[in-house]
Amino acid sequence: MKRKLFAFIAIFSILLTACTEDYQILDSVDGLVLTADRSARTVGDPITFTVKDNEGNDLTAEAVIYVQGNPIEGAVFTTEAIGNYEVVAKYAGLDTEPITVRFHDGSETNFTKRLLIEDYTGTWCGYCPRVAYGIELVMNQTENVVPVAIHRASLNPNHPTYDPYTYDSTELENMINIPGYPKGLLNRMTQWNYPEPNNINQAIALTQGENPKLGVAMTSSVSGNTINLDVNVKFGKNFDGLKLVVYVLENGLIHKQHNYTTYYNGEDVIQNFEHNHVLRGCLTSLLGDAVSSADTRTGETYTRSFTAQIPATVENAANLEFVAFMVDAQGHALNVRRNHPGEAQEFEEF
Repeated sequence: MKRKLFAFIAIFSILLTACTEDYQILDSVDGLVLTADRSARTVGDPITFTVKDNEGNDLTAEAVIYVQGNPIEGAVFTTEAIGNYEVVAKYAGLDTEPITVRFHDGSETNFTKRLLIEDYTGTWCGYCPRVAYGIELVMNQTENVVPVAIHRASLNPNHPTYDPYTYDSTELENMINIPGYPKGLLNRMTQWNYPEPNNINQAIALTQGENPKLGVAMTSSVSGNTINLDVNVKFGKNFDGLKLVVYVLENGLIHKQHNYTTYYNGEDVIQNFEHNHVLRGCLTSLLGDAVSSADTRTGETYTRSFTAQIPATVENAANLEFVAFMVDAQGHALNVRRNHPGEAQEFEEF
């Protein structure tokens, strides 16, 4: 009887190990991500594609890229024909989600497309590192993402949900009306599907496809305790009902983080977790300041200048970061950009 029991346990252990190994092999190439360096180009100009796995490993050289169902040589494509083209990549028997690129005659105005991720989080929240880890995976795939960490709960050190970086975003949370933490919101109004690290394709997809017809450029400086910031928005078509949102963020904040997940080695508590892109102030309304339709016409550039004191909660002014984005009448972020003190930006126009 003991021999039979031992044999059963041995066989079960082998099967369990085999299943675990199979899962790990599949996971290494699961969630293939295809991106393009430009979603729109003038005919005759090249678009370069990149294929990565979920962890950000570059698989482009081993993948086969198909444009309109036909394989291309390498990872660069151009054409003399105006139109939209569907692109898919294949690797190890897996297909990426399709993306669309456009070739035009040069008369269109396009701007680099960036994704806003607002991460509602807390140092007390043991499941919140899941979204933070998902953001890291997205940032391994593309530079066209702008994260904002909105810390929630209590500023009372004796409260079980104490978080020294808590920012009152009640008005914003009432608008999105999604209870609980953590939650990641893409372009402000779209919830990032759970579990976020397994759904980075959902986020990456919002950096691809049709380019926005508005672009953001900022010029900033910090002198003493004063922020000087010019936000410029240029329009490639007519818009109505837009609002501008401008955040002040801080990077490099070191504080313990509860962690009930397997991410970050499953450690709980993480004693010296680095909190980045932490919301410290808002130079506009959280829901945005209205911009007149007269200022959002094709070819126009809207400028808003801010002179403000550094928020009292900021620990190190050298780690400041500014984020500006435009939202439409329904609250969706149309395009976003971040800026560091002393940076003078040009429009990312093509």
